[in-house]
Amino acid sequence: MIGIIVWLVVGGIVGWLASMVMGTNAQQGVLLNIVVGIVGAFIGGLILNRGTINEAPLNLTAFLVSLLGAIVLLAIVNLVRRGSLR
Repeated sequence: MIGIIVWLVVGGIVGWLASMVMGTNAQQGVLLNIVVGIVGAFIGGLILNRGTINEAPLNLTAFLVSLLGAIVLLAIVNLVRRGSLR
């Protein structure tokens, strides 16, 4: 149970930071920030070949990988939605 709570909190923080970087914070709520953070962690793990978020301890490197994945996810969504990275 604690693991799920940690996923939600860290996912929300990562999603919020990524939305701030990409300029989409006003369009997203807390739930979407959490989803972006968790999916971004998975994408970041795939991109940098570090496995999934279950295999990585919660440290600065894992946090930055998750943030990178969330930014990539938001960039792809912006590209598909608007036709530009913004």
